[in-house]
Amino acid sequence: MSEGVKLLSGAEGQSAVQLARDAIETYLRTGEMMDGSEIQLPGIFDEVRGVFVTLTKNGDLRGCIGHPYADFRLRYSITDSALSAALRDPRFPPVRVDEMSCIKVEVTILTKPELVDVPPKDLPSLIKIGRHGLIVKSGYRQGLLLPQVAPENDLDEIEFLNHTCMKAGLPHDAWVTGAEVYFFEGQIFSEKEPNGEVVEKDFNDKACSGK
Repeated sequence: MSEGVKLLSGAEGQSAVQLARDAIETYLRTGEMMDGSEIQLPGIFDEVRGVFVTLTKNGDLRGCIGHPYADFRLRYSITDSALSAALRDPRFPPVRVDEMSCIKVEVTILTKPELVDVPPKDLPSLIKIGRHGLIVKSGYRQGLLLPQVAPENDLDEIEFLNHTCMKAGLPHDAWVTGAEVYFFEGQIFSEKEPNGEVVEKDFNDKACSGK
């Protein structure tokens, strides 16, 4: 993680994942939308942070939406991202309440994205697989892939760049032809099984020790 960024403890990571799950289940059962102010949380949840919430069902993606930039307090960013991942991801139908017993919840706390201002040919050598997430921008198009995407899908550095470009709706080689590339890092907390133990994922040599 970047220097100067305060990390969440294991207990705080568990609280982050539980907050995301509670926000989804509360809405699905009662129609009430949590904003994170309803419960007592450690002070770090009042810091302004970027975050993504990822939902998986039987190993397949079921929703993933977040705040790439630090624009709200962490507690709100988590609840808003969780509800968006469950209800507003255009790739999937809204999550049903009966699905939640089969869905794993994962929360990724992001560092501030930083523009990588180097010649395109040098970009792949700067990417650390499992550590860096990518944002590619060109005009009004933007694509983001979280740090865990590359090791979980066995992507090398060039494939990771290509896939991020395609996520933005750009040609796969847009990073070579002038698109802006940003790096960020993430601290990842995930349920090992639906509503189960929460672990911090640690990627090393494209392997996830949290699995």
